[in-house]
Amino acid sequence: MVEATAAERQLQVAELAAMGEVRAALEWFGASKKWINERHLELCRIPAPTFQEQARGQWMAARLRELGCQVRVDRAGNVIAWMGRETAGPVLALTAHLDTVLAPRGAEEVTLGRDGRFLGPGVSDNGAGLAALLAVAGGVNATAELAVRNLPIVLIANVGEEGEGNLSGMRYLCRGNGIGARVHTFLVLDGPSSDHITHRALASRRFEISLTGPGGHSWSDYGVPNPVHAMGRAIAWFADNLPAAMNGGPRTSFNFGTIDGGTSVNSIPGSARAKVDLRSESAQRIEELTAMLTAAVERSLETENERATSGRLQARLREIGSRPGGQLDPAAPVLGCLRAVDAHLRIRSQLDCASTDANIPLSLGMHAVSIGAGGQGGGAHTPGEWYHPDGREVALQRILLTLLLLERHVSQLAG
Repeated sequence: MVEATAAERQLQVAELAAMGEVRAALEWFGASKKWINERHLELCRIPAPTFQEQARGQWMAARLRELGCQVRVDRAGNVIAWMGRETAGPVLALTAHLDTVLAPRGAEEVTLGRDGRFLGPGVSDNGAGLAALLAVAGGVNATAELAVRNLPIVLIANVGEEGEGNLSGMRYLCRGNGIGARVHTFLVLDGPSSDHITHRALASRRFEISLTGPGGHSWSDYGVPNPVHAMGRAIAWFADNLPAAMNGGPRTSFNFGTIDGGTSVNSIPGSARAKVDLRSESAQRIEELTAMLTAAVERSLETENERATSGRLQARLREIGSRPGGQLDPAAPVLGCLRAVDAHLRIRSQLDCASTDANIPLSLGMHAVSIGAGGQGGGAHTPGEWYHPDGREVALQRILLTLLLLERHVSQLAG
């Protein structure tokens, strides 16, 4: 099958947007701002930390059923919703992750500010993506001609994207016998904005460092090796030596995200733990980072044990997560479709590299991109997270037009 040129795709987008049923769905996004915003706030008030997404998943399943979708929840906890009834043949998957890094302790922690901003954990990452799933289902369901077409599009609210979830929901979907085997393209919605198209998967590895020793009283047992001291030394050595070693070349980052240990100020700790995230655009560079981390732990352990007058520390470095890298084929239809839709809507977007649910299908050679769900947001993964829905409807139009343009391609494959 000969792929359409850029000019042909732009013409196809214009034709789609001018169709009565499509135009009605696109206009629904603007007319239904209040409904979308209310659903957005409501879902964010349901705590969904990684590994505890069940309540939010059940809520999403109920809302999608109300919007005419055929819904089921798989064994991993992913909510899978067909717009109409499940179809045979290749399909398009529109996904957004359910889990958040932080979770509200109560519904009152997710609020609407006087300036129209949503305030609270997860309102941007990934409340924006989940609200977009509901909005797309709502726009299609509200348009009779689209609702009866039985589009080969499946909406998925998946688990396990953040932190130690290690992309478990998407891994389950992409198993050999999972729904991923039928997915032609994954369109992943993650966070706000519409200015990027993530077509390269940023690889990462995550480790937990554990140091253990005999512990004791800070005065009477002084001289026993201190795992907190050793941990501080390991982190400092790694942080001080990494910039020089990583000078130039692929973009690389590291982050010691949690440190804990000890029981009181006058007790020598019996243990200390830290978790670190290593990322790079280069797989080789990540291996170098891992080797440096191992060396840092070994050096600090040796130094602390040499200084001790009794007892010894032991160390363990355990991998707790690994996200594979990958890159989309430049000829993949989804890129051409997104570019054509962006030209039609006058959206200026850039290709980028990031770590998202798209990592898994991209690492398997499948077609996948990650884009924002519109609006503006900031403070992700912090207590100060915020989201403003201004301009969201244009991003929703972008999502639906891209799906409908891709649907033409998928229908040709099925035919």
